Amino acid sequence: MTKTTKKAAEMSVKELAAYIDQSVLKPEFTEAEIRKYIQEGVDFGCATVCINPASLPIAAELTKGTKTGICVVCDFPFGLSTTASKVLQAEEYCKNYKIQDLDIVANYGWIRSGKWDEVTADIAAVVEVCHKYGTEVKVIFETDALTVDEVKKACECAIKAGADFVKTSTGFYTGGENHGATPEIIQVMLDVCGDRIKVKGSGCIRTREHFLQLIDMGIDRMGVGYRSTPVVLGVK
Repeated sequence: MTKTTKKAAEMSVKELAAYIDQSVLKPEFTEAEIRKYIQEGVDFGCATVCINPASLPIAAELTKGTKTGICVVCDFPFGLSTTASKVLQAEEYCKNYKIQDLDIVANYGWIRSGKWDEVTADIAAVVEVCHKYGTEVKVIFETDALTVDEVKKACECAIKAGADFVKTSTGFYTGGENHGATPEIIQVMLDVCGDRIKVKGSGCIRTREHFLQLIDMGIDRMGVGYRSTPVVLGVK
């Protein structure tokens, strides 16, 4: 997305929707619910619908011929598979479907352990396979589990690995309070990343005020839950 100087409050619904990956990730969803919320994301004109791998056939069907792409999560929500397994997962998804973005979870236990070379190599292996298919990679750090310094260093790992985005949260963090894409942590990431890599905020973006604030700060994309998309867009 090209950066704009237009204030978020002055943007059309279509312009605002282009910032959204609509999340359709709850594991308990029925197929009917998956179809409903993917279709809503398409109807709103969201950049992508963010789905679990098992939903790929449905997403491929419902996004075909539309301007809404597919964002598939990989090794979600914990990021604790082996690197080889992550690569195999990414290869399978990208080879068989037209995927715009793949959101991979970094091993944030490794981040907390300061294993920076391992974190970078883990991400880079997935980036290599995805870029072969023209799929962009977003790296989720689960920022609520990390210190500010760890977030800064993790961003550098993603940049070194050649990823396309850094991202705050899965929305499924179990180890403490969920704050998600706070303006404070987004500013940290924007300051570190500059023009070197894009920034996606996700988690706890539920109000129009928060959504517009992050756009005005310079964020590139946001993961928004299916219930919150109409709220942040200001539509009924």
